Amino acid sequence: MNQLAGMMNRLSYYWDLTVVLTKKEIKIRYKSSVLGYLWSVVNPLSFALVCYLAFQIVFRIGIANYPLFLICGLFPWQWFSNSVNTSTEIFLRNSSLIKKTIFPKSVIVLALVLQDMIHYVLSLPVIAVVALHYQVFPTLTWLYGIPLLLLIQLAMTYGAALFLASINLFFRDMARLVSTLTILVFYCTPILYSESMIPPQYQWLLYVNPLAPLMANWRSVLLDGCLLPDYLLLSAVYALLILYTGHQVYERFRWRFAEVL
Repeated sequence: MNQLAGMMNRLSYYWDLTVVLTKKEIKIRYKSSVLGYLWSVVNPLSFALVCYLAFQIVFRIGIANYPLFLICGLFPWQWFSNSVNTSTEIFLRNSSLIKKTIFPKSVIVLALVLQDMIHYVLSLPVIAVVALHYQVFPTLTWLYGIPLLLLIQLAMTYGAALFLASINLFFRDMARLVSTLTILVFYCTPILYSESMIPPQYQWLLYVNPLAPLMANWRSVLLDGCLLPDYLLLSAVYALLILYTGHQVYERFRWRFAEVL
């Protein structure tokens, strides 16, 4: 009983700490910002508009309801991209807190990823409104499909962010490298185009890109109201591997964080 009570107290402590740090990240993000949350919606919508003009009007890509198709991929991508790109500086930004306070430093990264997830969740009504405009209606699959994909993407993004945040303390060029790689991965992930448009001889690339099956499932749930079981399983496996790798790297280097900050 004492062990159980101790474990519950630790979990409660971690939860309270995560909530406090998440609120802190949200306040920092919108400090001196006039539009606040709207920036999280305006950014992917404006990019979707540019892509629509380029690919639908100019190149006439043959995808029905293309604006809706775009935002179903761009909104979850923005969550991943924002968290990963910001993670490289997150420990440096909180150096005074890390040096002066004893607590699990990984919670700082978790708070960062959670606040980006919250913004994505708050953008789902925007997707629903656009879907209604194209007469695409929510289905019962949304009730379990969206939470399931949120959990998978949370694990994947947190693992990648924890890995990058830890490595960047020792290799300060990581931020520039991640920015470049993020752009490369974006164009290699079926967001602007559908996975069916990839030539058969290159379909295998969908299975080596951890984000490809995840983004395909987001679009499938939001547009078609169904989960893709094979992609779902693959995404879950990737998420666990990335989470495990990120945690192992963090555990190996965390004792040196204070000395390199």
